[in-house]
Amino acid sequence: MSHLRRTGVISGAALLVLAATACSAGKTTVGELTFRAHDSPVELTYSNTPVQGCHRIRLPRGAAHVENNTLVDVILYRTPGCQKVEGRDEGTYVATSSGNVTAPDTLPWRSFTVVH
Repeated sequence: MSHLRRTGVISGAALLVLAATACSAGKTTVGELTFRAHDSPVELTYSNTPVQGCHRIRLPRGAAHVENNTLVDVILYRTPGCQKVEGRDEGTYVATSSGNVTAPDTLPWRSFTVVH
């Protein structure tokens, strides 16, 4: 293989890797997730949240109600760091364009991840 051709192949491969990385970075939920604590009028809305990582629900007492008006599903956790509590709580799955409410005597949700 000639030197010029080898350089072209290496440059092409590097651009392909760069393009693949750029496509996965910066994706968001497209829409709004709205959370509310039990018996509280205060709502917290997350708009166009990144699809990667764990996101804390920044309500002082956690959330008891969620409305998922995004184009993706989410999983809610009762821990601040999206940890699953084995045997007790594996997370609550909330499909796109839906809502979910906990019973008043259960623990509130503290964090969520995006299913992508």
